[in-house]
Amino acid sequence: MQKKIVLFLIGCFSLTTYSQETITSRLYETYEEFKEPSLDKRRIKHQQIQPLIERFEANPKFEVQKVGKSIEGRDLSLISIGSGETNIFLWSQMHGDEPTATQAIFDILNFLDAPVFKEEKDEILSKLKLHFLPMLNPDGAEVYQRRNALGIDINRDALRLQSPEGRTLKRLRDSLDAKFGFNLHDQSTYYNAELTNKPATISYLATAFNYEKDINDVRSNAMKVIVYMNNIIQKYAPGQVGRYNDDFEPRAFGDNIAKWGTSLILIESGGYANDTEKQEIRKLNYVSILSALYTIAKNSYQDIPIEDYEKIPHNDRKLFDLKLEHVTYELLGKEYILDLGIHRQEVDDEKHESFYYKSIVVDQGDLSTFYGYETFDATGYKIVPAKLYPRAINTNTRNTWNAENSPFKSGYGYFKSDFLSPIPYTELPGHFVSESYKIQDFKLQPGVNPTFFLEKGGELTHAVINGFLIDLSKPIETQNFGNGLIYR
Repeated sequence: MQKKIVLFLIGCFSLTTYSQETITSRLYETYEEFKEPSLDKRRIKHQQIQPLIERFEANPKFEVQKVGKSIEGRDLSLISIGSGETNIFLWSQMHGDEPTATQAIFDILNFLDAPVFKEEKDEILSKLKLHFLPMLNPDGAEVYQRRNALGIDINRDALRLQSPEGRTLKRLRDSLDAKFGFNLHDQSTYYNAELTNKPATISYLATAFNYEKDINDVRSNAMKVIVYMNNIIQKYAPGQVGRYNDDFEPRAFGDNIAKWGTSLILIESGGYANDTEKQEIRKLNYVSILSALYTIAKNSYQDIPIEDYEKIPHNDRKLFDLKLEHVTYELLGKEYILDLGIHRQEVDDEKHESFYYKSIVVDQGDLSTFYGYETFDATGYKIVPAKLYPRAINTNTRNTWNAENSPFKSGYGYFKSDFLSPIPYTELPGHFVSESYKIQDFKLQPGVNPTFFLEKGGELTHAVINGFLIDLSKPIETQNFGNGLIYR
């Protein structure tokens, strides 16, 4: 008899798990129906989300409150939905240049407003009351910077509470006394899941509430939900989940919110191959957060062993945008074998609405313990410095670059022009320079812009222009190229 009861309980748990997995798959497959189309780029501004907030304010399903203002006077709004007794508090963009989850929040709100998934939404909204504070740092978002207008990191203001944004967050935490809090961030795209070449696309953390990193019920509940979310992400980005460092930071909001009694789940959106605007990562946020809300509403996370939390690999920071392995470099008449690690750094335009790339070599030498989003085995290839084309060249087409006899394919990476664009970059694969520009002696070292050619068997086969690898045998437009630079 006892054996039958155990088998019955196992069957019930399996059925519940299967049911929730099915729901997750449906969420992923139907995502485009709920994706907020007006937020399709990372550099979103406060003014872009105001019409969306006003739309929910006019909707009787939602309750919208202005709960504070930023230093520069931008409204902070709390959007709430649900009739349950358990409060859940989610906030995003505490750092102005970390907008992925802000986009996902509006996708989630669209989902909650839609007529589909009625049974699942009734389960969530009858048990929980959800509170969303999107874009906590609108002043930082305006100029796409981490810090607020005071120049401080809001996430280090939990004790002094000097920022109005921080005071708003603290007041809401205290008034809601939420059972769970979701602290939504972006992290560097150069984090990888430890000991793998895979990016930490999503990283989680159940924040510590003391230096000893003790685990009480509050923290263990966060760990269990994180394990559940990790299992979901593994379906869509296998091996691409990391665990954020859990060292206690006494000034940080996450750590203190956990200390104040809310099970705090930190979500960090990292990198994903060929996802410059982080739209796939936004989708993963949407799916995993909604799934987490469902398991919290059903209380099914309680059966998850916290030991599984420790199985999630730590974050590591060993990724480059481009890694060249075993390339030959000549210096002072001698040849050396090096690995090169290159980062394609983003530089904002004046209005912080778009960006261009200005790449640098960040490391060189033995990089065998590092990885690349793009890795090229350059064994047998030799670095050849890019040359300056002696005559002015003025063209706005890539045909010149694709031609077999093009200067580009002959090793020229710098081109004089009579008509330099006022913007500091060009979409053509080369650097445009003024008539007076003089090319510097080529020396490969960290900090320099990676522009050179690769030679094998006496022939130029590839170019590296501003940190982008170009195969000279293929049309430029079929390859992953960002931009060249303009030097005056």
